[in-house]
Amino acid sequence: MLRRILLAGLSVLAGCGHPTGVMTPVALTANTPKTSKVEMLVATTRQPSGDPATLFNGERSPTPYLTDITISIPPKRAAGTVQWPQRLPPNPATDFAVTHVEQLETRTEGRAWFNQHLKDGHALVFVHGFNNTYEDSVFRLAQIVHDSGMDATPVLFTWPSRAQLTAYEYDKESTNYSRTALEQALRILAQDPSVKDITILAHSMGTWLAMESLRQMGIRDGHVNPKIRDVILASPDIDIQVFAKQYVEMGTPRPKFTIFVSQDDRALAVSSFITGKVSRLGAIDPSKEPYRSRLEEAGITAIDLTKVKTGDNLNHGKFAESPEIVQLIGQRLMTGQTLTDSNISLGDGVAAVVGGTVQTVGKVAGTAVAAPLTIIEHPPAAQKPTDVEDTLRTNPQSDPLTN
Repeated sequence: MLRRILLAGLSVLAGCGHPTGVMTPVALTANTPKTSKVEMLVATTRQPSGDPATLFNGERSPTPYLTDITISIPPKRAAGTVQWPQRLPPNPATDFAVTHVEQLETRTEGRAWFNQHLKDGHALVFVHGFNNTYEDSVFRLAQIVHDSGMDATPVLFTWPSRAQLTAYEYDKESTNYSRTALEQALRILAQDPSVKDITILAHSMGTWLAMESLRQMGIRDGHVNPKIRDVILASPDIDIQVFAKQYVEMGTPRPKFTIFVSQDDRALAVSSFITGKVSRLGAIDPSKEPYRSRLEEAGITAIDLTKVKTGDNLNHGKFAESPEIVQLIGQRLMTGQTLTDSNISLGDGVAAVVGGTVQTVGKVAGTAVAAPLTIIEHPPAAQKPTDVEDTLRTNPQSDPLTN
């Protein structure tokens, strides 16, 4: 009963939604104001819907599909927002609009598309989160690419989400269903000699999928492919102890990890309740122990967005909806730059903890902690620590994360 109440509350917070069925391409005319264009390659384990307005539904397909999609972005809009149409068909002058869709039948066609669109050898693979339709994930990636100013070729990996708040368990199992397909997609990208490096940007439940795929790759090969240089986990919906095991088991060397966390994330609060009141990685306070020292041991950068304010009532999509943060992703994190200098500029009054030193660097209010991570589950204040919670020891023999 309490679970249903919490989900109903999230449904209210989530708002009224938007029109569905926006994937049918619209034509740009001579009277259309100048718009921006985002071209992406979309890989999916979703089942085809048979409807050009939606393309794919939330059911699982045994065969992955590739699609070439172009999105038009209107000239006048607030950064960090997806301008959904109020009615169909979309008006490119005011709305996000699909202008091109082409199904790619073979892996060779996918390689050809990628080589034609490759930007200086950089690839971005985006993995969306819980409760997303196919079109939700397409428009969100288009927004991130446009607003971040990133110099990379965007690839969307979209897995079978039923896009229902009551389908949490189905969505979670769909990530497990899709982990080998994502691993294979990453391998294909890494094998392309024209690809210099790959950044993975995953959100919410999609962070579980990303970590599982990297873990599988590490178990098979002993390490993650070195072309996968940066992994950015936004609002990671992962049990903290499980994340630590995934991190260890992907082997060494590992990619550089950055996590975006927020203690006021309402979606992760519900996820914690559903999963047995286990803390989620995306809700930790990285400036507090034991997380601060564990992070510092591991080389993982944690950026605390708790004080960042966006239009997201759930406080779950701040990484994409804050103009400053999404630009930080595109201009600093994806280029491999560290946050260990005084040049971080996120606004006025941002308290950044970098390598254990607190610096005032700007207003958006984040906390960046440079560190790797041997995570121990931090019990609620009302509980006492137990031996079970201390599952990952700092002994280098038992926990490679500290090596």
